[in-house]
Amino acid sequence: MKKFRTLLPAALLCAAVVSAHPMNVVFILADDLGWSDTSLYGHTDFYETPNLERLAARGMTFSRAYANSAICSPTRASILTGQTTARHGITAPRCHHERVLLKPAADETGKPGLKATAVRTVTRLDTNLPTLGKLVKQAGYATGHFGKWHLGHEPYTPLEHGFDVDIPHWSGPGPAGSFVAPWEFPAFKENVPKEHIEDRMAAEAVRWMKSVTKDRPFFMNYWQFSVHAPFDAKPELIGKYRRKAAVSGSPRSPTYAAMVESMDDAVGSLLDAVDAAGMADETVIIFISDNGGNMFDSVDGTTPADNRPLRGGKCTAFEGGLRVPCVVVWPGITKPGSRSREIIQASDFYPTLLHQLGIPMPANHVVDGADITPALRGGSLEREAIFTYFPYTVPKHDWLPPSAVVHSGDWKLIRLFHEGENGAHAYRLYNLADDLGETNNLADAYPERVAELDRLLQAHLDDADAVLPNRNPSFDPQQYHPEFIGLTPEEQAELSAGADWAAMGTCVIHREGGVLQISSSGDDPYVKDKGALQLTGGPFVVSFKIRSGSAGEAAVYYNNSSRATKVPFEMKHDDQWRTVQVAVPAETLTRLRIDPSSAPGLIELDWVRVQNAAGKTVKEWSF
Repeated sequence: MKKFRTLLPAALLCAAVVSAHPMNVVFILADDLGWSDTSLYGHTDFYETPNLERLAARGMTFSRAYANSAICSPTRASILTGQTTARHGITAPRCHHERVLLKPAADETGKPGLKATAVRTVTRLDTNLPTLGKLVKQAGYATGHFGKWHLGHEPYTPLEHGFDVDIPHWSGPGPAGSFVAPWEFPAFKENVPKEHIEDRMAAEAVRWMKSVTKDRPFFMNYWQFSVHAPFDAKPELIGKYRRKAAVSGSPRSPTYAAMVESMDDAVGSLLDAVDAAGMADETVIIFISDNGGNMFDSVDGTTPADNRPLRGGKCTAFEGGLRVPCVVVWPGITKPGSRSREIIQASDFYPTLLHQLGIPMPANHVVDGADITPALRGGSLEREAIFTYFPYTVPKHDWLPPSAVVHSGDWKLIRLFHEGENGAHAYRLYNLADDLGETNNLADAYPERVAELDRLLQAHLDDADAVLPNRNPSFDPQQYHPEFIGLTPEEQAELSAGADWAAMGTCVIHREGGVLQISSSGDDPYVKDKGALQLTGGPFVVSFKIRSGSAGEAAVYYNNSSRATKVPFEMKHDDQWRTVQVAVPAETLTRLRIDPSSAPGLIELDWVRVQNAAGKTVKEWSF
């Protein structure tokens, strides 16, 4: 489908109206809810989402719905503008930061271990944009926003983007302090002790809906705080799922399951209110998540979400970060209990809503989303591809360097900016029909398909005038570790140096040729052991064989990192091997840290040895 650039013909607008009465809209946006976190797709029998099933029974469930980003704020901006992240420029969740940046920019240089520079994200949703809230309000709708926003504080709140009310009027990335009161919102307090924020948001939304339905149609954003961090929930629900886990043997998190149930309960409260008001036939309900499930935090000894069979999760360009649950109930259009495998994206709801509500498209505003009415009616979409621009890198499970994604039919191409030879891009190609878990990169086997999809992607990036990552002029091949892609910092340390030592501060470590290479990019490189040593019989002598091409002061820290446990030692940074001995005046040694320099450069360790007061070696590391 083509992008909308001008007003739609009046005849088409009139034909789009499906009822003599204007339709109300309830837009429910979950936060960090993964594709496999509900009972909609048959991948869990541990989480309980009966109200989402109730919603699905009334409308259409999409199995291939995508967020516009693998992180929250960019998708939120795409819903309100109909644009991809490449066009509106919000590519990272920085909208709660103090710095106001309304245009993206590419950094001129980057860390020496990276091939591409970073892209500085837009940090506020520009109030000059014709957002959904503004357009429906201008058309006579009552407008309300409830829950999370994360697109900027004053003067960039929902109130400046067309919404009559904004509760709790909060610009942060998650609920303030806790889901269960007492909260830390500056101007919004609980009505009763231990009130759950999702219960309260649903109650506020229902109260507002009842107050406006007598006079005019309404457009409600119910953008849930659930199931984003912090990870806490109603104690009685946590207990329920702990008992369920004990019986079923499920490895999933009881706390997260409790959070999912409270999220689902809130959906049920809205459905109940719509039914009680007799508005079910006049109310559109959309449910979707802003990105995939969180697979990197830890709750109850496991990850919050479990996105399998998808790979990755929030903050990754793999399916687990982008594919999300989605249900649409549109009386007169969607068939109850229907399902669709058409590819849709969150930005599609902008033109679809405007078209079906009979509201003209704004002039001089490019819309990347497509009107998905044919899919809602059970048909197919004539679209060539959807695009995801994600130049935001977080070292979590399955992370990738700055990337862009194109989905076309069963094919998915991920472009990794400048990750190839001599500044060229690198590619990962997957056939999702055969390989939903993205385990088999087919880029080398299908170069023509890579070229075809990359042309589509480049055409979109050009049309959007996207600010792209540059080749990093500070790139140092000696500090480049492609084997770290997809690994957490802890996994990187384990791969580099075994399980015993970790890189900290301004360095990365890598084991090669029997030595531990410490690559420093700044003024605070250090390495430390990762275990509890519990060595007795001190005082000790810590010896190590080392050479350095760096500069600055050096020291050994022991037991903790305060200055009281710091022992400086002389370090000659002449790139020559020498053995250093440091006296550690402690009776017991529990932790060890080596600070070899205070400047950029390469340092190498051959071995580290600890001897007790009797001269006996009580601990030794060989790399």
